[in-house]
Amino acid sequence: MADTPTVDVHAHVLLPEVEALVAGLPGHAEARELEARRNGPAALAVSGPMVRERVPRLTDPAVRLAAMDAQGVDVQVVSPSPSHYHYWADEDTAEKLYRLANEATAAHCSAAPERLRGLGLAPLQHPEQAVRALDHALQQGLAGVEISSHAPGRELSDPAYEPFWTRAEKTGALVFLHPFGCTLDERLGRWYLSNTVGQPTENAVALSHLIFSGVLDRHPDLRLIAAHGGGYLPTHIGRSDHAWSARSDAAGCAHPPSSYLRRLYFDSLVHDPGVLRELVRVAGADRVLLGSDFPFDMGTEDPVGALRAAALPEAGFHAVRGGNAVNLLRKD
Repeated sequence: MADTPTVDVHAHVLLPEVEALVAGLPGHAEARELEARRNGPAALAVSGPMVRERVPRLTDPAVRLAAMDAQGVDVQVVSPSPSHYHYWADEDTAEKLYRLANEATAAHCSAAPERLRGLGLAPLQHPEQAVRALDHALQQGLAGVEISSHAPGRELSDPAYEPFWTRAEKTGALVFLHPFGCTLDERLGRWYLSNTVGQPTENAVALSHLIFSGVLDRHPDLRLIAAHGGGYLPTHIGRSDHAWSARSDAAGCAHPPSSYLRRLYFDSLVHDPGVLRELVRVAGADRVLLGSDFPFDMGTEDPVGALRAAALPEAGFHAVRGGNAVNLLRKD
């Protein structure tokens, strides 16, 4: 167990090619304005310099590998920055975008294929493209795709996504659920609540749609990883179980909602050792994976240290540190 590689499943790459593609297109300015309202001016003033300072780690494989060495991380699963989703884009732009993102991420990871595994993008705003995007990502040698918690006008429970879930399950592709933005909008526009409250909320809502709608009943072998420890849902799953048993309108899934946590995967990025222990308790030590949100400021510079602080049993520690991810990556 101790010789298992340390695998960080939550790390990002910045793709300037994607931003160059969408710059100036109809809808781009409106999307940026919405993002600005949702985050608020104070957050934007901090985030801009923060990202600029981290550009070398986000774009240069050599700088990334040196940072990984300093953290004691052997392997990263690298996904595009969620700012690259651009779910406002039309069909033609969306296809160009996912192809460019998939190819650019694969090229970044090719600098060290034994240490960097990549995820591509799927345009959820055009469900009919999602399967093609997933197939394209796999053709580039990527392990799967990253998606947000919803697309405009569509939740993850939307029947239009059934072909995507079917294809992901059949291929064994990884689907990394990582929200971008929060539909609570200006209510979270101060004190960086758009991230600290918004991201866990979006995770909980998206996972609840997958559970209660029966998506996980229909696709029991789906390999879905929820960022940020699944947000608020794992620590408050008892309320979901109560609703499922007490109300007919909450009985859309075949089993108590808590049982589905053991069908999902979660990263360890919860910023609290007690919460991490609870996540392991309710989901199982075999369902939690090391995650850092590299290299952003809402991540952790020491993912292994954060995991160690949870004081898990040795077998669980090594499973989360890398064993579970190694098993997942072997199957793709």
